[in-house]
Amino acid sequence: MPDTLNQTTSQLLDAVSAGLQVHDLGRLLTVGMPQSPNHPAYWHSLPRRHGDMVRADGGSAANDMISMGTHVGTHIDALAHVSQDGKLYGDLDAADALEGGRYARLGVHTIEPMVRRGVLLDVPAALGVERLEAGQEITVDHLETTLSAQGTRIQAGDVVLIRSGWGQHFDAGDGDTYRGLSTGVPGVGEAGASWLAGQDVHAAGADTIAFERLAPGAGHGLLPAHRVLLVESGIYIIEALDLEGIAAAGVHEFMFVLSPLPLFGATGSPVRPLAVVGA
Repeated sequence: MPDTLNQTTSQLLDAVSAGLQVHDLGRLLTVGMPQSPNHPAYWHSLPRRHGDMVRADGGSAANDMISMGTHVGTHIDALAHVSQDGKLYGDLDAADALEGGRYARLGVHTIEPMVRRGVLLDVPAALGVERLEAGQEITVDHLETTLSAQGTRIQAGDVVLIRSGWGQHFDAGDGDTYRGLSTGVPGVGEAGASWLAGQDVHAAGADTIAFERLAPGAGHGLLPAHRVLLVESGIYIIEALDLEGIAAAGVHEFMFVLSPLPLFGATGSPVRPLAVVGA
């Protein structure tokens, strides 16, 4: 076994030496960026700027303060994020998961860092469109058609990222359209979530604000895919991903790297996921 581990480590280091291409899948955190209205907004300030205090040798330092909800920007949902009829994943009573006002059980601190096989399902490319329509459901047929068109497959334990093209509105600064509170947002529904769970994936993500389809005018009123993935299946959800660059590069399979902040008892965490491929 030690020889095998040493060989694997050597192969990893050789791959790094040969050169890797890293696709950054995280959104830039900026004041006023599009976000769900259900969570505290991102705010950044400088309590001390250069020149506010100057050392005897002329040196100066600036520092920052930020405040934000844990489900703002590119982020991951912990299993403590959603309950159904008072129960969390594993039939855990939501009240029992609380200790001292924090979710000691199933909080985001329980998510282990991810270094896994990742798969991008570029649904608009498979359907021959620039992006999906507002409120359009990504069906099981869409997902299977995309796999076939790409010649890719999903393996147990994978992280599957679903591109709808809706992230283009984030890039364009069109926050109202990206949120889709009145028009809706494309994404998988209950059937698509059940299909993903049936593939035994470790996590699923999308380029939209709530991962799943938001019906026109319904906002976040009903989120069945969250129930299926988080509560029934123990599958993490990653939202507000930037998938335009990796899609343009035609990369569909990669090493996926993600590590949540170890926020004890929190229901989610900002993340900066990476997709790594050979150069």
